[in-house]
Amino acid sequence: MNRTPLTSLIGALLLASSTALAAGPADVDGKRIAQVASGGEAANWLSHGRGYDEKRYSPLKRINDGNVAELGLAWTHKLDIDMGVEATPIVVDGVMYTTGPYSIVYALDAVTGKLLWKHDPKVPKAMAGEGCCGPVNRGVAVWKGKVYVGTFDGRLVALDAATGKQAWSVDTVLDHAKSYTITGAPRIVKGKVLIGNGGAEFGVRGYVTAYDAQTGKQVWRFFTVPGDPKLPPEDDAMAMALKTWYGDGWVKWGGGGTVWDSMSYDPELDQLYIGVGNGSPFNYQFRSEGKGDNLFLSSVVALNPDTGKYIWHYQTTPADRWDFTAAQQMTLADIAIDGQVRKVLMQAPKNGFFYVLDRTNGKLISAKNIVPVNWASHIDLATGRPVTLPDAEYSTEAKLISPAIIGAHNWHPMSFSPDTGLVYIPAQETAAALEAQKEPMFIPSKSVVNIGLNVPDLPEDPAIVDKISQSWRGRLLAWDPVKQEARWSQEYRTIYNGGTLATAGNLVFQGTADGRVVAYAADSGKLLWASPANTGVMAGPITFEVGGEQYVTFMAGWGGTFPRILGPLSLAAKVKPESRILTYKLGGRATLPPARFDTVALPPPPQVTLEADKMPVARMMFNGFCANCHGLNAVSGGVVPDLRYMKPETHAEFNAIVAGARASKGMPSFASALLPEHMEMIHQYIIKRANDLKGELETMQAAGK
Repeated sequence: MNRTPLTSLIGALLLASSTALAAGPADVDGKRIAQVASGGEAANWLSHGRGYDEKRYSPLKRINDGNVAELGLAWTHKLDIDMGVEATPIVVDGVMYTTGPYSIVYALDAVTGKLLWKHDPKVPKAMAGEGCCGPVNRGVAVWKGKVYVGTFDGRLVALDAATGKQAWSVDTVLDHAKSYTITGAPRIVKGKVLIGNGGAEFGVRGYVTAYDAQTGKQVWRFFTVPGDPKLPPEDDAMAMALKTWYGDGWVKWGGGGTVWDSMSYDPELDQLYIGVGNGSPFNYQFRSEGKGDNLFLSSVVALNPDTGKYIWHYQTTPADRWDFTAAQQMTLADIAIDGQVRKVLMQAPKNGFFYVLDRTNGKLISAKNIVPVNWASHIDLATGRPVTLPDAEYSTEAKLISPAIIGAHNWHPMSFSPDTGLVYIPAQETAAALEAQKEPMFIPSKSVVNIGLNVPDLPEDPAIVDKISQSWRGRLLAWDPVKQEARWSQEYRTIYNGGTLATAGNLVFQGTADGRVVAYAADSGKLLWASPANTGVMAGPITFEVGGEQYVTFMAGWGGTFPRILGPLSLAAKVKPESRILTYKLGGRATLPPARFDTVALPPPPQVTLEADKMPVARMMFNGFCANCHGLNAVSGGVVPDLRYMKPETHAEFNAIVAGARASKGMPSFASALLPEHMEMIHQYIIKRANDLKGELETMQAAGK
């Protein structure tokens, strides 16, 4: 009998172990990612939505509805910057790859949370004002030994998965004179890294680009809206789209249609699906003379992944003028409808309807509103078009529109469980008054929001604001896509709650805007577990397994559109922007540091010196230049400074700060867009709002509130 020497056996085992650990992302390819759809790769989370189908469903069930109450914190890792956190981590064979604000990439041991490496792409802090929602990032992609990230300043960067060293970097920006950004996670299909851009609120033209995963060389680019009609269209799809636009206003305004988030892929059909965003500006009269469908705004578009050529499209909101993007997650599934198994694509875009499409050809199967809406009565099944209502038109007078521009479902990912047949949607009821500007305020400068709308002031009285915020209801909605009806729902204190994860353990996990992480029974909606997160949780959670132990991870950190722009309403969440990775397991005993709370007294504001008849213009300028970070009508949600609380020395330096004195700290320069007298008008509006607040606080104090 032959015997292998012990030393040789140990050496062989060590070699095998190190090879297995080294393999990890080195052998992640389309075959491995495609296996997720059929239940493979159960231990890992290989792509943004776990698989190409973007179901966000895991077959793991060691943690289940019978023991989830025993979950405890396994480890936590503090991120570098306390701002909005929106990333979905990728986990490959025990290593976690994720991102934080300003596109910083982290690689960690998924069991212990130990930092293996970190890559800071050095996004200029002054870029912070050039995106609608702050310098957020939704995560990375992995492929054959590399980790890929889109940076906020528009680069696509490939990193060595073992070391974090840069392998290559490409500039994805079409025009650096405009505020192009990247906040979305890349997807990789057939060796091509796919990435879109943000910036529709700033007047950019949308597109999605494919780059060779090994070299970074551009393979193809698909534009989502036509370019200058004086020039030949780039392809047949743009020639078709051009017929649905009028005038040339969109050329100056960019057109919009950015592919800022969602993509999915069907390997069997070999179709890539992209979700297209809103128009630029929102105001349809300025953009297209109030005529035409404006393709491919607010559409799902199917492309050939090899060439980027158009296959089909479905437009959820023709002639969108309400910021009803269709950039939300697209989930692919095969489900039985009327006794026949259909290949479907499901989406809940911002407009309030849930769509089930035949993904082979883009034909509408069904659509039903998931929350109350007043812009359309229903979706006509024969034409696939919404039947709009008269009160949705705000071009001549202000109208209350539901959903508001923040949507009935925003970017926060939904999940689909094949066990229950339900889709778990972070839904929200919202409404807001929209009023068209009478004249376009076109300023050819970066960091300037040009949406063509006016937004009314909100009161300072917390009781009134609380009443308004209560009408904005957040909920977790378990939706039956076949019957097009709710099975169950859970109500929340506010909107903007986190993405969801469904598992074979009959569980749905979610983080909440008011600072918790929770788990429900997937079939009944019963709350089974809750734990504090000490900050708002917006990102979609994941689960994975290492060494026979199942873990659940949440990326926590408050920020994004809601608290940055809609300050008074977001304050109902009562959280601060602390950025952390939170990972749980059964019996975990780690502790979470206490939550940070700080309050600041209102300094005595200066006196207003601007004439009253100039104040409306000053307000419009503030909302165009400043509200994107500091809140509409100068009311911040706590992610960035509330300018009403400026100290005397800040008032004294105001024009210098606006001109770039604090660019290195994240305050962009507006020196090229604003004259000193315009800066002073904005300053006066802030002073007015500070005095408004002072008066409200004194009134409430006198009333004993």
